[in-house]
Amino acid sequence: MTAPRIIHPDVRSVIRQPLTVGESPVWDDETGTLWLVDILAPAVVRLSASGRIDRFDMPAAIGCLGLCRDHRIVVGLQTGVHLFDPVSGDIEFLCDPVGRDFNGRLNDGKVGPDGHFWVGSISEAKPQVDEAALYRVGPDGSARTVATGLTSSNGLAWSPDGRRMYHSDSRQCFLQAFDFDPATGDLGDGRRLRSFTEDDGRPDGAAVDRDGFYWSAGVSAGRLNRISSEGEIVEIYSLPVAAPTMPCFGGPELRTLFVTSLSTDRTGRFEAGTVIAFDVDAEGLAPFRFG
Repeated sequence: MTAPRIIHPDVRSVIRQPLTVGESPVWDDETGTLWLVDILAPAVVRLSASGRIDRFDMPAAIGCLGLCRDHRIVVGLQTGVHLFDPVSGDIEFLCDPVGRDFNGRLNDGKVGPDGHFWVGSISEAKPQVDEAALYRVGPDGSARTVATGLTSSNGLAWSPDGRRMYHSDSRQCFLQAFDFDPATGDLGDGRRLRSFTEDDGRPDGAAVDRDGFYWSAGVSAGRLNRISSEGEIVEIYSLPVAAPTMPCFGGPELRTLFVTSLSTDRTGRFEAGTVIAFDVDAEGLAPFRFG
């Protein structure tokens, strides 16, 4: 095991307005637009290529979003999965996989190679309990539970060939991988790839690059961990934000990393959530679309 390289990237700020909990950045490669959410605002945020920033208020806390083939946005709200039309502002209910008897909400989610929306829940009980789950939501509003016993479902990403799905639990601090059939969305058994300490960075949102490395936001450690397919941290990107929540690849060549963060006073002074960007010597993958 070689020690991971520690990298201090040349970081630029992308957004001036403060975020409460910035999350779920998704790059639209067709329009050169960055989408993200502010969970507690709650709002969808769009950063256009021109530099314009649009905020779309949501009716309930929002955990995540994905792009649709019909140019709408699929969103995971406290009240379920909805389809949002940024042109008209209409929000159409699709399904609620969680149900109202669970003290929690939808958290991390991403459109998979199968064109379905994979979205997990997070426990909001005090203390948190392992009653969260991961769901697969179809364009027809169907939903099935694919993993249970979770506390904070997170870190969804797929290998470049679509045959492996990564998934983490931010509270139980593990990363797992499943065999995945990109045609049917069928999952094999999950296997643990790695456990994390607070100093490693609790595994939050994630992305995969074209070489198959998994980039995990270490939300408790102010860093981004680049992890091999065997679960070894090979590079640590030290970031100027205390609590990074999720990376995504974007820019014209998918060689820019955009990273969201959340508000925190953990370092002794208050720091608002934001979005930062830096260029990397790796190339990302275009997002999948729902529908």
